[in-house]
Amino acid sequence: MSSSLSVVAAVESGSTELPECVTDAGSLCARVYDLFGVDWLAANADALIAKPARILLIVVLAVVTRLLLHRGIRRLTTRTATGSMATILRPWQNRARGADPDGVETIAERRTQRAAAISSVLRSFSSFVVLGIAVVLVLGELGVNLAPIIASAGVVGVALGFGAQNLVKDFIAGIGIILEDQYGVGDVVDLGEAIGTVEAVGLRITRLRDSHGVVWYVRNGEVLRVGNKSQGFAQVVIDMPVAHDTDLDTCRAVMQEVADAMYAQPEWADVLLAEPESLGVEQITAQGVVMRVQVRSTNADQWRVARELRLRLSERFALEGIRTPTPALGSVPAAPR
Repeated sequence: MSSSLSVVAAVESGSTELPECVTDAGSLCARVYDLFGVDWLAANADALIAKPARILLIVVLAVVTRLLLHRGIRRLTTRTATGSMATILRPWQNRARGADPDGVETIAERRTQRAAAISSVLRSFSSFVVLGIAVVLVLGELGVNLAPIIASAGVVGVALGFGAQNLVKDFIAGIGIILEDQYGVGDVVDLGEAIGTVEAVGLRITRLRDSHGVVWYVRNGEVLRVGNKSQGFAQVVIDMPVAHDTDLDTCRAVMQEVADAMYAQPEWADVLLAEPESLGVEQITAQGVVMRVQVRSTNADQWRVARELRLRLSERFALEGIRTPTPALGSVPAAPR
């Protein structure tokens, strides 16, 4: 009613042409004219007020939706990282507790790292989807024809799909590595061409450093098999070659005694996880006989255990008179004439 009165008053006062939309009492144009009495503002009310308001609403909803998604993802991944272990993983937890006193803490730490990586991926993906939809809606409000843009995006997507196959493959493989916890930072792994300690695990590449200090960058999509030497426990296997005429029963007993003595020492109590086993003859060659002993140890100390055990076996063999194989005749250099 007030809008109609304003229009009538404007006409009676001799005002010039009014926007046609003013005559519609329920329109935004009429309401703006009723409030401000400015005809050009009323005529452009949709462009100056309605569209910006709708764009602002789209932006606010996108920001709020993004924040809610990120909060939900963080809560989910935090619960996964700090909550009780899933039933399917409990046997692994029990084996870790029996094999390594620190195994449960290691598993929990790896779960936390994996949850953080997954959280980052999910948050990035949700942000991309929400902001992408918001941009499309805003462009639609601005009157931009989206058909050519969508068609061009489809063509570009197909081109990138063919040209960046390796990149997509690397990202998908990286997500699989993180989800399956194939390896993590600090693990000693064998990736085929590169063997070393993992320093970083990304969605596209894995960085590791070998025993010579060389840093290797391995594309995740090129990792066909992984040998992880840092999960659970390590099995240290020592092969000692002896001469053919050696008393093998005595040699086997000596190897068992040396390993048992090392196992009984307090400084090795937290390193050796099970009693050693002298397995006896492993191989017979033309040069000699190979005797084997094995012991279970923690992952971090497996190389130290192997070096110490080899040293003790060599010293004990020398005391017991157990000879190593003599070099083959072909390998002995000829005497000078």
